[in-house]
Amino acid sequence: MKIKWGALVVDGRNKIGGQVASKNRAGAYLRNKVTPVNPSSANQVTVRARLGSLSQAWRGLSAVQRSAWNAAVGDYSKTDIFGDIRNPSGFNLFVRLNANLVNAGESQINTPPSPVAVPVLSSFTLAAAEGTPALEATVAPADIAANTKILAFATAPQSPGKSYVKAEYRQISVVSTYSTGSIDLLSAYQAKFGSVSPAGNKIFVKLVHVSTVTGQTSQAQEASAIIAS
Repeated sequence: MKIKWGALVVDGRNKIGGQVASKNRAGAYLRNKVTPVNPSSANQVTVRARLGSLSQAWRGLSAVQRSAWNAAVGDYSKTDIFGDIRNPSGFNLFVRLNANLVNAGESQINTPPSPVAVPVLSSFTLAAAEGTPALEATVAPADIAANTKILAFATAPQSPGKSYVKAEYRQISVVSTYSTGSIDLLSAYQAKFGSVSPAGNKIFVKLVHVSTVTGQTSQAQEASAIIAS
């Protein structure tokens, strides 16, 4: 559990015992930890297998290679939820970048790369339809950047009143090319979730750029659409 101390505790994240600390628009809160009904879904099994494979790959690196990853962590510092600068471990950096590359269909890297700027979309809207099935993202710029792929995540149809999703996302495709600012997600969506229906429900889509050179990712960009009839 992460805690930020003041005269008393002023903020916290993650879990301790049977309690989970988090924060939403209403402020910080504490709730009971809930164990999922099915902790071994197909998606979770896939993720665990991938992390296990990368952990084994880390152990297979030479001492020199592991030292290089440990020395590179300062180049990948991040600001945590409290605004403090944190460095990953060499192991975590290796797994994080390579997991992103594997998700994008790229090969594992054993040497830590120098960070690069990862592009983001300047605009992203979504349209969904049931009658003549459609699920299309309209984005700018009109073409994908060099040395970049986009991971596309989506949700099954949700209540139209829902405005926030997180655990509901599933990766549906890897976009390596598109033109004229249009990404057709219909076939990938149908393969994962089935039909785009019923009309009136809402679909959320999240797009994340991945550098195919370093495995770095952009901030996720999200859009949603009410399914038209």
